[in-house]
Amino acid sequence: MIIHLSSLWMVLLNVLAWLVIHIAVSFAVARPSVGVFDPDGWIYRERRWERNGRTYEVLFKTKRWKEIIPDGAALFKSGFRKKRLQNVDAGYIQTFIRETCRAELTHWTIFVFAAFFFIWNIWWVGIIMILYAVTVNMPCIITQRYNRIRLTRVLYHLLPSSPSSAFTTDAYDA
Repeated sequence: MIIHLSSLWMVLLNVLAWLVIHIAVSFAVARPSVGVFDPDGWIYRERRWERNGRTYEVLFKTKRWKEIIPDGAALFKSGFRKKRLQNVDAGYIQTFIRETCRAELTHWTIFVFAAFFFIWNIWWVGIIMILYAVTVNMPCIITQRYNRIRLTRVLYHLLPSSPSSAFTTDAYDA
């Protein structure tokens, strides 16, 4: 702990800091065009351990609770709603997949900020802030990864071309 504050001020600072972090990161990651988010990029691509989404279904029971996760797109007038599929058009599915990348990046970035709480908190409160970050962000990250794997499967059935070319279009660079 670098800064010493009373317990009340520490709690208020923690709540305010998390609020600012959530809002600032959400707005910052919402700014770039959806075309910037490449589902085949290192952070977003499916890993072998995900087993085509089965890990999320079996280990995390994602289907049971994913519907209760709030959709942060509601914060933005032009936010892309990810609660429900609006249609099964290939272009829409591609956009949806890219928006899951945006949402995942948002939550990873928010999670990283937990380390800053050690500046004004005693060590065990810093640990609690990390646990908060895990509790709040990991379900969102899991949901985005799970949905992206499932939607990619849908997209591959919709596209007549090879699966490797699903995201090579320049349509999202606008």
